[in-house]
Amino acid sequence: MRLPTIVLICSAALASCTLERSTVATRDSAGADHLQVQGQRRIGYDANGKPSAVALSEVVVTGTADPLPSLAAADVSNMVIRTATASIEVDSLETAVAELRQLATHVGGYVGGAGVATGKNQLRQAFIELKVPAGRFDEVVAGLRPMGRLESVNVNAQDVGEEYVDVTARIDNARRLEQRLIGLLATRTGKLKDVLDVEQTLARVREEIERYEGRIRYLRAHIAMSTLNVTLHEPLPIVAATGRGPISEAFRQAWRNFVVLLSLAVQSLGVVLPLGFAAGVAWLVTRRWRLARQRTAVSGA
Repeated sequence: MRLPTIVLICSAALASCTLERSTVATRDSAGADHLQVQGQRRIGYDANGKPSAVALSEVVVTGTADPLPSLAAADVSNMVIRTATASIEVDSLETAVAELRQLATHVGGYVGGAGVATGKNQLRQAFIELKVPAGRFDEVVAGLRPMGRLESVNVNAQDVGEEYVDVTARIDNARRLEQRLIGLLATRTGKLKDVLDVEQTLARVREEIERYEGRIRYLRAHIAMSTLNVTLHEPLPIVAATGRGPISEAFRQAWRNFVVLLSLAVQSLGVVLPLGFAAGVAWLVTRRWRLARQRTAVSGA
């Protein structure tokens, strides 16, 4: 009886060890499949999904192969975004718009936007947005005067050198952090959860780098190309009075003056009549009082 019992116990122990090894192998296979996303190679893994060292030089920092070139200190000090608004009165709206387009093309710029407002009993005007090279901004502003009567010009300059230096420093720090995270993935020895946490942090850092580089490109684009908003409008139409001579106009004005005087006289009746009535009553009362006094004096004599 004892021998069969011992055989059964050994068989159960062997089956339990086999099941545990199968479970561990299944977990390892699931972890490898989790690290392999859509058959693409991940950082720190080879084509078969196995861990392997990755050289930092093979990793593109921001997902693009065109890193931003460095600038000298003199270039940073000259980082100014210039914008201007101008208003011009012109004889012909169409001619002035064509001249503005030609001026922008001549200096190497372009028209960023345009609009025309016309209508019955409405002043005809146009709105033009010019993008011109910053080095020829003053030339374009000076070229507005021959187009018509220059009514106003407002120029605004915004120094963005400090912001550029700050964003550049943030990019450098983010790139150094990215390289450290890539190094951790290449030489990792921790658990799967730790690896995933590092990859999530790396994705967030790369997103910040791309956002900073987008801001740098935006600043450079607006520094290189200045913006000029021009409003063009034609003069107000002058309508002359027809069919009236100076003599007829004088008689018409005299009649208007007479009507005004008559209206003032009628309006004054509202004041003159009450005052006249009060004065008449006072005079009658005074007269009767004097007559009564005289009669009393005569009768007493």
